[in-house]
Amino acid sequence: MTRTISRAAAALAAIALTAAFAQTATAQNAKVAAGTLTCKGKGTVGMVVGSKETLSCMYEPIGGGMGRRFSGTTTRIGLDVGVRGESTMVWTVLGSTTQVPGEQLGGSFAGVSADVAAGIGVGANVLVGGNNKSIVLQPLSVKGETGLNVAVGVSTLTLTPSQ
Repeated sequence: MTRTISRAAAALAAIALTAAFAQTATAQNAKVAAGTLTCKGKGTVGMVVGSKETLSCMYEPIGGGMGRRFSGTTTRIGLDVGVRGESTMVWTVLGSTTQVPGEQLGGSFAGVSADVAAGIGVGANVLVGGNNKSIVLQPLSVKGETGLNVAVGVSTLTLTPSQ
């Protein structure tokens, strides 16, 4: 029972930390929602000081414009112990206008992240970057994942347009 409460408290702390970071990053440059980015991962093994995972991502602009597919790679540096199964991450793409062309998402993003999983878990991360370093990826929903894992650290996401 105590372990369950500890895990729940850790998950809530991770979400609160991420939400605070998101509000700070967004407030700095008055960003507006331009679309959503959904990435799916097949899982990874945390190697104590970090992990790496390959993703398949789709950008959907607001207003129903042409979507764009990306190949992605996440790298985490920090505490990362355990095994994560399949995951889905959904971010709101924030830009200086609602018209963010998909090609601006290509490039690297970085930010703070936290995940906790024991069977089914949660996590969240706010990332800033893109090819002109002006795009914020703010979690639209917390990350759903399966596995047994605890991770806190700095994450990077690299997106490459798919053909």
